[in-house]
Amino acid sequence: MRILDTFTALTAELTAELTVRQKQYNYYRDQLLTFEEGEVEWKPLGEIGEFIRGKRFTKADYVDDGIPAIHYGEIYTHYGVAASHTLSQVRAEMAASLCYAEPGDVVMTGVGETVEDVGKAVAWIGSEKVAIHDDSWAFRHSINPKFVSYVMQTTAFINEKAKHVSSGKVNRLLINGIKKVPIPIPYPNDPKKSLEEQAHIVAILDKFDTLTHSISEGLPHEIAWRQKQYEYYRDLLLTFPKKEEKQCASD
Repeated sequence: MRILDTFTALTAELTAELTVRQKQYNYYRDQLLTFEEGEVEWKPLGEIGEFIRGKRFTKADYVDDGIPAIHYGEIYTHYGVAASHTLSQVRAEMAASLCYAEPGDVVMTGVGETVEDVGKAVAWIGSEKVAIHDDSWAFRHSINPKFVSYVMQTTAFINEKAKHVSSGKVNRLLINGIKKVPIPIPYPNDPKKSLEEQAHIVAILDKFDTLTHSISEGLPHEIAWRQKQYEYYRDLLLTFPKKEEKQCASD
């Protein structure tokens, strides 16, 4: 059983390490996007861009080959900071009745089970437009989409966002309120320098994000692999050969 204890201890150590890395990631993300130093202007979202609401589709509309689509529920469970491919597609004949996020838009959930879930964001960085559900919004702007998505993960933004969520059986984003929430724009009077700084910050945060959240790289992958090893050896060690049953002798 020492083998299993070793795997259990290693998995616990890696999980603890991942928790520390996630805290570090959250800390540095918030620090980078606080802009306590340097030239920055905090502008309301409504002044930076516009919000476009999606149109309804259901699971019955899903197909294997159709129009790429993002359902608001998938933003909680499937997407991270950004996405270039969709999990789902809907019927092509629905094209005219749908509303789309364009490449570079940030898609935000409009409803959620908790206040924290409402307004969760994913930057759409695919090469084509994507249909979005009516319980979500596309934020259309001219700045770095991943920069916006990272800002929307910060503690400061989440605290401000919470002031513009209607609580009830369903928590819903109050779009006229969220338009008033400010986000930082570095070097606002120099668009080129501003985009360069946004890209620089995104590159730093991408490294932390990969280490802490990616399922194919970093610690989460290592933990998942160690868990599979543990399960393999557990089943191997705890599978005992059955004793042969004695047959009654016949006269």
